[in-house]
Amino acid sequence: MPYRTQVHIEPGAQAREQRIVTDSDTAISVGTGDVPVLATSQILAWCEQASFQVLALRVPEGSTSVAMRVQIDHIRAASIGCAVTTIATLERVEGRRYVFVVSVLDEQSQELASGRVVRVMVEAQQFLAKASGSPQ
Repeated sequence: MPYRTQVHIEPGAQAREQRIVTDSDTAISVGTGDVPVLATSQILAWCEQASFQVLALRVPEGSTSVAMRVQIDHIRAASIGCAVTTIATLERVEGRRYVFVVSVLDEQSQELASGRVVRVMVEAQQFLAKASGSPQ
């Protein structure tokens, strides 16, 4: 029997999000470095957000998707004021796992980062109960 919260979506589904790098996005601000450039941890968060958006409107009531695995290669630096586009494209579906290819591009379409995000569909109440250690 298929998992109740499985979402039927075809590979190729995509989300694009555009942002301008601000001071609060830098390695200095998030405490991961001492240079005022886009932090790797912020790139990771943006990739998670974009992959979440691909599934968000398709998730049945009572369910959600959570990130299970994230792999990011941070290739180039981006300074404050840089326009950045994050793209998440569904590569494949493996049961209740959704595998995304993600990329982050600057305003010249040069790749700043790339990788994969794997999201898993879960029933929200069960997931929260497990997270809090409550018996089911």
